[in-house]
Amino acid sequence: MHSNAKKVRPKKFLGQHFLTDEGIAQRIADTVDACPDIPILEVGPGMGVLTKYLLTKGRHVKVAELDFESVDYLRRNYPTLEDDIIEDDFLKMHLENTFCGQPFVLTGNYPYNISSQIFFKMLDYRELIPCCTGMIQKEVAERLAASPGSKAFGILSVLVQLWYDVDYLFTVEPGVFNPPPKVRSAVVRLTRNNSTDCGCDERLLRRVVKTAFNQRRKMMRGSLKPLFAQLDNERHCTRSHTEFLARPLLTRRPEQLSVQEFISLTNEIDRETAE
Repeated sequence: MHSNAKKVRPKKFLGQHFLTDEGIAQRIADTVDACPDIPILEVGPGMGVLTKYLLTKGRHVKVAELDFESVDYLRRNYPTLEDDIIEDDFLKMHLENTFCGQPFVLTGNYPYNISSQIFFKMLDYRELIPCCTGMIQKEVAERLAASPGSKAFGILSVLVQLWYDVDYLFTVEPGVFNPPPKVRSAVVRLTRNNSTDCGCDERLLRRVVKTAFNQRRKMMRGSLKPLFAQLDNERHCTRSHTEFLARPLLTRRPEQLSVQEFISLTNEIDRETAE
């Protein structure tokens, strides 16, 4: 990289906070070693602080960057990347085209304003992404790794842990970024588990989990009532659900249920509202 190169201005609307600590960049790059021998897609490379270490891994690296200024910088300073810079919004990309349908590691110093959406996108492409690593807000990292019963356990915890084992690797302080974010950051590694089937209707599971956590202070029976009304309407079901909603499980709050309990509950709701 050229020391006299014109630096990229961090843009607030893109959630950009550029990492300036080379040691941490190296540590983040090394997280991809957990899934060796497959290509790497980096999201939001900015000025390539992480990219340069990924390029030493001897694997095919592509980067997805929306910011034209960053793209220009990468072209000038990393000419070998020329054909592997994807000028696109990661959230809109068709990932099956990225490496011709081949699995890959997803990594990056993720833009903080879209980090949760990145993980939902990963779930949609979980058969292509055996491993996902990178840096996000500490709060989001804690949600990903949370166990049932903890305050951080939520929608992301349930839906991600269904398919991935989550490792919270290390915390990163604000001072190593330009500009420093107002929050602490953390590096995580998500590795695909052995699940091939979630054991229930996955779309319904997402609805149950989201509905329950949208009113997380309520008991489950209170927060799920609107969902029953929606399902009855969609499925032309007219029975009363009073008995179902009186179950002991539904007197608990959503963060007190395990991933497995959410799966069982989804199956029971499916049967309860069957046409």
